[in-house]
Amino acid sequence: MTVVPASTDVPAHPDTVPARADWRDTLREATDLALLGFAVALAALPVLTLAPALATASAALHDRAVTGAWPDVRTSLARFGRALPAGPAVSAVALAAAALLAADLVALATGRVPGGGPALALTAVVVAVLLGYAGLVAVAVGRTGGRGWGTAAREVARTCPQRPGVWAAASGVCALAVLLGVLVTPVAVPILGGYALAALHALDARHPVPAPDPS
Repeated sequence: MTVVPASTDVPAHPDTVPARADWRDTLREATDLALLGFAVALAALPVLTLAPALATASAALHDRAVTGAWPDVRTSLARFGRALPAGPAVSAVALAAAALLAADLVALATGRVPGGGPALALTAVVVAVLLGYAGLVAVAVGRTGGRGWGTAAREVARTCPQRPGVWAAASGVCALAVLLGVLVTPVAVPILGGYALAALHALDARHPVPAPDPS
């Protein structure tokens, strides 16, 4: 009688097979990010609350990446409240810088300032680089629970030259978000904001920078 040797292949147990994300998971994630963008837009309506809104959203995305779950409403409201004292100053500086850069771009594009195409291209690159830096600062603030703008700005300024690829990628993400924000209908702008912030967090997760201490 011929004995057939038992197979040495052990079938994988169903519990050990990683679950594949289907279209419902993708849709749920996209919806969550869109809602996050609208929440930021709503919280930033007073204008000077833009920085606290971004800090709270960034902290929520960090929690989502670390724990797999979004923070509860009470936690987010507490973070927003803690970010409010420094929020108006940070928001004012950021908005003033954005307004000056936008005015410079418009002046070059319309010919009111000499320089032509080369000056316009150089200014656009500078704007994209600064946007990338600002985006990485927002991510760093999210890692500390929505606090520490000053420390985050210094730490990112120190680490950006050491990680030029990350800086360039962040600049590309922010520049693309701004370009699409100009092209799409205004109601879609908050959605782009949520997606862009999530993309920056995903980029940082692949190439993390040291987390700053909250100030």
